Amino acid sequence: MTAALATLLAGAASAEDNPQLGKPASAVMPPVELTVTLQDGKPVCAPADLRLPANTDVMLQVVSQANVPVTITAEGQFEQGHLLHADGDLVHVMSEKGYTVKANGHGTLKLRTLDAGEHSYACTANNMRDAPFVGKMTLSPPAG
Repeated sequence: MTAALATLLAGAASAEDNPQLGKPASAVMPPVELTVTLQDGKPVCAPADLRLPANTDVMLQVVSQANVPVTITAEGQFEQGHLLHADGDLVHVMSEKGYTVKANGHGTLKLRTLDAGEHSYACTANNMRDAPFVGKMTLSPPAG
């Protein structure tokens, strides 16, 4: 646990100086939890309206209570150097431009959020690709 925390803290320093992204809009790295469940066999992610500070390094704690793998996607968010670190029960899905969380898994995605605006994000059960959950990701300029 201590080694993992040290790795995350060391990663924060390098994330601030990422030449591809520049400096984040805020030095605060808020942790946010995204929970995946199944309702009537379909994935549901909470919160449905994911609110994050724009152009800021955030730690997204993904917790799945679903008994099937679920892929999380958000256009552009897991591309172009915006993903800074991933660990736990998460697997990068290159063709989907997202991450799959294993059944009943959990993990951490450390990422630099996109610029301010509203974007959609989706949670799709690998066995029900035609019925994704679509939520809203609202990125607002950080306070301060």
